[in-house]
Amino acid sequence: MIFYKKLSQIGFLRRSYAFKFLFVAFIGTHIPLIGLLFLILYVDFSFSPNSILIFALVLTLVASALTLVVLKQLIKPIEFASRALRNYKKERLVPNLPLGYYDEAGFLMRNIQETILEHERFIDEKQDLVYLLSHDLKNFAGQPQALANFIIETNPSQEVKELAELIYQSSKHQFQYIENFIKLLKDQDEVNASIPEARAIVFRSIVNEVENQLHQLLLIKKIDLNIEVAVEKAVLHIDEDLLVRVIMNLLDNAIKFSFLGSTIYLKVFSDNGQVCISVRDNGLGFDASQKEELFKKFTKMSKLGTSNEASTGIGLYLCRKIIDRSRGELLAHSDGVDKGATFTISF
Repeated sequence: MIFYKKLSQIGFLRRSYAFKFLFVAFIGTHIPLIGLLFLILYVDFSFSPNSILIFALVLTLVASALTLVVLKQLIKPIEFASRALRNYKKERLVPNLPLGYYDEAGFLMRNIQETILEHERFIDEKQDLVYLLSHDLKNFAGQPQALANFIIETNPSQEVKELAELIYQSSKHQFQYIENFIKLLKDQDEVNASIPEARAIVFRSIVNEVENQLHQLLLIKKIDLNIEVAVEKAVLHIDEDLLVRVIMNLLDNAIKFSFLGSTIYLKVFSDNGQVCISVRDNGLGFDASQKEELFKKFTKMSKLGTSNEASTGIGLYLCRKIIDRSRGELLAHSDGVDKGATFTISF
């Protein structure tokens, strides 16, 4: 940006990006001519035609090289603008582009900066509005639920009791849906705010933490967790807490959809230069044609577990979003219904 800044201080070049290029090209192409004139007019030596030719060729090459270097520097504003858009798109990093230039490149940088800031303000306002509406909806959903519960406690007739229970269950489902919606928004904000930097991940400590947190659930369903850690450590672009969260979610689903007394397999291994983490169970499974449906928000494939455990329908969606953002891939596989499922993370 040094040459661009210097040229922008010249009056007749300040407001035209194209004139900056033309000015540099004009100077560059005339350097050999100027050099020859100085040689002929001010140097008191006689030169042979071959010497003058060689001098002109060398000067032309030097001038061309310098011109290309300066033109390359003049492209910096476009590179900055492109990099800013790319970083915002991938990692939602708000740039700080220079705004004190008044040519076409300056307007481009200013428009990108202002558009991104306006987009951020819109997101913040939208989230505030959604949270406010969700909070009010929770109150509206809770009132019929409380009223229905009060009616049930007054020992009404069987018909009234059945209607009250129906209202109670309907309100409960609405309340749970709103809770899941708020959780989705908060989790998305957390994922978007995280910047995936390269860091050393120790898999043994992660696996131990996950196993400790799920120990009680495993005991309740009498499920064995078979763990194999073939890769102890790797440098990955993911936060350790987020990776724990993803593995926790995959194992929680495996427990939820596994049968009593079965086994779940957690494996960390290397495959063709990739670090992989797989969670495999022998539970309900799914049809192969529906595997992408699993990763959608509030998927229609959300169902009760083998012990009637509830499912929010957003866990796998967030898991894939975290892994995609961390330069990885999360895939699902099943041989069919009641034939188990395998979820594999690859970095």
